[in-house]
Amino acid sequence: MIDVITVVNLSAIDLNLLHVLAVTLEERSATRAARRLGVTQSAVSNALARARELLGDPLLVRDGRGMAPTPAAEELLPELAAAMAQVRSVVEHRRTFDPRSSTRELTLACADNSQIADVPLVAAALAREMPLARLRVVSIDALIASGGLAQGGIDAAIVLRRRDPGLRVAALYRDPTVGVVRRDHPVVGRRLTRSAFPRLGFIDVHITLGRPGRGHALVERAFRAQGLVRRIALVVPGFAPAAMAAAGSDLVACMPRRAAQALASHLPLRVVELPVADLGHEMWLAWHERTHKDPAAACLRKAIVQALRAPEGRPDPG
Repeated sequence: MIDVITVVNLSAIDLNLLHVLAVTLEERSATRAARRLGVTQSAVSNALARARELLGDPLLVRDGRGMAPTPAAEELLPELAAAMAQVRSVVEHRRTFDPRSSTRELTLACADNSQIADVPLVAAALAREMPLARLRVVSIDALIASGGLAQGGIDAAIVLRRRDPGLRVAALYRDPTVGVVRRDHPVVGRRLTRSAFPRLGFIDVHITLGRPGRGHALVERAFRAQGLVRRIALVVPGFAPAAMAAAGSDLVACMPRRAAQALASHLPLRVVELPVADLGHEMWLAWHERTHKDPAAACLRKAIVQALRAPEGRPDPG
């Protein structure tokens, strides 16, 4: 057997060259190989010359009107044919992607409000599309630390809308911001009134890298526009710990309604309206151009859209 691995840089090998060589060895004729490949005979001859140089063997020698393989070529042919079959199998498997049998791991990045309210719905929808796949959920911190959607490793994200280069987005839903207090709160009733605002302590949530993010800034601006200033008594890195703290104190937490309702179904909490009209966030599905054509990633996007999209929002999810 010709050993080329120890003397050749494999990254420099032209895969098509090996394909032409395999067909020529099978046909034992440059003319028939050219006909089968749909190229000229000179193209086959040129490829054969390059293969001889690559492998350091004549490979095929003239024998009457045909060509006879050398002993090295006889030994090479079955392994080369098997390698080409494996390459075809890889390509055909991708072209005939079967979501029902795929065991792919797909990664979704989102903040903990989506982890609480959205991930259960997405997981159920993905299980219907790809029953053998695995869904991996990571934080927004992990998304940032990994270099974002462009760098690989994360297939999609549920975020506030972004306009980064190469990024595709689709609208999912609008999530109003509400207050969360313990059920027997001594000051707050069904609504958090303007008059009660100065007497209350608030829980602030810094999700991204432990610092206030875009969503936090939108809420803070809306409050200040109405002359309302929160007295922050506690800062936590997520909405789940904020809800736990609110359930055990007189503090008030502000959070997206979907997460608030999910947490209130498990904790002694009440969801209350805030004294600011139309406060909330538009949530979007985001993915990078590099995964746009990936069939498994497309299945994940389909599951997210099916599970979360509001009926009125119908952009094409890709």
